[in-house]
Amino acid sequence: METQIKDSLISLLDSIKRSDGDEISAGMRRIDGLLARGRGQLQPQLVHFLQNRSYPKALALLEAASGNKGRGRVDIVRETGGRGGKTVTVVSGFTGIGLPEKEELAKKMRAACGCGGTVKEGRIEIQGDQRETIARILAEAGFRPVFAGG
Repeated sequence: METQIKDSLISLLDSIKRSDGDEISAGMRRIDGLLARGRGQLQPQLVHFLQNRSYPKALALLEAASGNKGRGRVDIVRETGGRGGKTVTVVSGFTGIGLPEKEELAKKMRAACGCGGTVKEGRIEIQGDQRETIARILAEAGFRPVFAGG
């Protein structure tokens, strides 16, 4: 059941990225159907994410639980302080990776979000509130993204 939900989530998020309204509606109906059939055997947190349409969080949870991921927890925080009111998404808490891999991850994030960003003091900073997209990229890379703070 979780594999079907995961595949449906990946397809739905791709449809959202392409702004394909018909596929988005079909994907949401497919996920709602899977949720209705398997509610009793799914993790409560996954049910919560799916009910509230938090699809990137649900996908991150499924990928973290799949077992083949294990690069550790990373915190995703939205910050505005000291930036003239501008919002920045900060990813921190990396363990076991060096600057070149952080720069590669930052490059992927900038491309996916369509905005600027940098690596400073061992943290990745991406312009704007991009937490959902960044969580998906980190989960794909094998990290366990955690939304920390506000």
